[in-house]
Amino acid sequence: MNLIRHLALVVVLCMIAPPAHAAPRAQHVFIISIDGGNPDEMARSEMPVLKKLVKQGAHTWDAQTITPSITLPAHASMLTGVGMATHKLTWNNWAPSNGVITVPTIFTTAKKAGLSTAMFVGKEKFRHFLQPGVVDEFNLNEDASVVVSKSDSGGTEMKKEGNTFSKSVAEDAAKYILAQKPALTLIHFTDADTIGHVSGWGSPEQLKAFADMDAALGVVMKAIRKAGIAKESVVIISADHGGHERGHSKGLPADMRIPWIAWGKDVKKHFEITVPVGTCDTAATALWLLDLKPLIPMEGTVLQSAFK
Repeated sequence: MNLIRHLALVVVLCMIAPPAHAAPRAQHVFIISIDGGNPDEMARSEMPVLKKLVKQGAHTWDAQTITPSITLPAHASMLTGVGMATHKLTWNNWAPSNGVITVPTIFTTAKKAGLSTAMFVGKEKFRHFLQPGVVDEFNLNEDASVVVSKSDSGGTEMKKEGNTFSKSVAEDAAKYILAQKPALTLIHFTDADTIGHVSGWGSPEQLKAFADMDAALGVVMKAIRKAGIAKESVVIISADHGGHERGHSKGLPADMRIPWIAWGKDVKKHFEITVPVGTCDTAATALWLLDLKPLIPMEGTVLQSAFK
């Protein structure tokens, strides 16, 4: 009789006990941003590493960025999952007096869950995403930085901005990945945007810049594999905006259209994503992969169709 009562108690406890915490869908998520990534110009460029990842994973060339299509607000949406009206990061330059972004980023969420985080970037203005205690490693290789004059609109109003090109960014990121194997990482390649402002979108110089970024992507992918974490990783490759002529802020289709590519654990192979995709979906999908609940309601949606 006691045995029956004991078994009955076990059954009841199993019924009322909370379910065990689900394992993350991926142990490591890498977001690689191709600054100025107009899909048409990328298709014309020598990018064998990227195109191989497209074939091995899921993709769309018709994702859309936010309005206005400029770097810092667009990356804010990429990393928060909300539009500019919510994240309120409206400027596009390094302005220390403006402080850091005030809404939680995916790095805020990851760090609150005890996960390791890292950012490797090509522009100083990304410091606006550095909320205190949230990013374990923030790398802007200033020794490798060059100052360029540029205009978001391609007009005559110019501003100076420091840029670190993808070769240095990728080499620094690769070393860190091998040593630390971070859970959530942003890697930002700026070459195509920088050269696009100088020589024009689709110019021979920019097509070479896309090829350089592809080589840098290869360095990162090699590090992920060498670190022994490829089977537990998802790599998301997207862009903040496209571009035309020497600018990208006029809201033209060439400015707004961006790629969205996923590769890695449980990503469908040879799969074309047909649902609408926006910049905010990157944040939502990254947290879903890490089995993390957003700290604020997100406007982005999880792109589950890209995964098994």
